[in-house]
Amino acid sequence: MHTIDEPRLEADSQYRYEYLADFIGFGPEDAALIQGSAMYLGPLIPQLVEKTYEKLLHYDATARHFVPRQAGYDGPVTGSLKDLNQADPQVRFRKEHLSRYFMQLLGRTFDGKMVLYLDMVGKIHTPQAGNSEIDVPLVQMNALMGLLSDILAEALSQQPFDTTTAFKTLRAFQKLLWIQNDFITRHYVVASDCTSPIDA
Repeated sequence: MHTIDEPRLEADSQYRYEYLADFIGFGPEDAALIQGSAMYLGPLIPQLVEKTYEKLLHYDATARHFVPRQAGYDGPVTGSLKDLNQADPQVRFRKEHLSRYFMQLLGRTFDGKMVLYLDMVGKIHTPQAGNSEIDVPLVQMNALMGLLSDILAEALSQQPFDTTTAFKTLRAFQKLLWIQNDFITRHYVVASDCTSPIDA
């Protein structure tokens, strides 16, 4: 039985990632499969982003978060939810961020810098980072991650992989997205005191 330092999981992002990766079974083969899909999925990134934002702007609960000025954006803002659309300058700014996110998933080495990136993706959607007015509820972040999972699965199903490679690549993405989801959720949950392991 492996002994896990539970308080360290809350304080050390790298330790948390290593625990999650080991528990879920995300390893070098999975990373290689994801990177190997880049030649197919990379050109589809604009399409994946468009599909994502079509859904995000379809619901007021998600679209409203694109009305306040975003951190790092200094262009014009619409200021009105009813006028928001895919061509809005600030929405285009956020779409560029999502494009870079897909590129990071597909091409970045899964090292310490990637762990920090996954953690920042979670933190940036809360008042803890960026604009203090941006506070996306956890339910909306879960909805987004579920959508990205489905969009990627659909895109993978349309690529010329053999059956085994397609299945393994899909599994690799699912593992990674679950890790990402944890690095989102951790910024919404107040860490509680960890109890000592129960002697069996």
